[in-house]
Amino acid sequence: MMRKGLLALSVLILGASTVSATGRERVEASPVYGVTLPRDYRHWTLISVAQENGKNNDIRAILGNDIAVKAYRSGKRPFPDGAVIVRLAWRYQSSPRNDAVFPAPQSFVAGQPTNVQVSVKDSRRFAASGGWGYGQFEKGVANQDVKLMQSCFTCHNKLEKSEDLVFTAWAP
Repeated sequence: MMRKGLLALSVLILGASTVSATGRERVEASPVYGVTLPRDYRHWTLISVAQENGKNNDIRAILGNDIAVKAYRSGKRPFPDGAVIVRLAWRYQSSPRNDAVFPAPQSFVAGQPTNVQVSVKDSRRFAASGGWGYGQFEKGVANQDVKLMQSCFTCHNKLEKSEDLVFTAWAP
């Protein structure tokens, strides 16, 4: 009985974390917002793609759950609670394999993955950040940098109110 009590207590204390195969704790929830990586997000609907130059130098795919996609398609703003938007990023790199087929170097592809960012709409839970909670994940593990997580709202808050703090527009 004592063992079950200790197990329950350890689950309560650790919250959203697990122990990996290497025996190290793997944190699954982001700091500040407690956002986790959604299950099956790679099967969600594509909203748009983007490229970031400069320091990021990445290409991105932006996906949404059914609630987010329905809001995008209907033009509904603000997004309803339960909307989740996921941004996957990879290093932007040339493709010598593809370029060997073309008359000139012109092909760029996704290289190494950099991170996955998650935005979750919950107007009550995240009232202080405009109704959105944020998380960033590298190799499936939540980045625990509190300043980084706080900077998400700072940037998103610079957008027009009509955008509901969302950078990505629906790509027709």
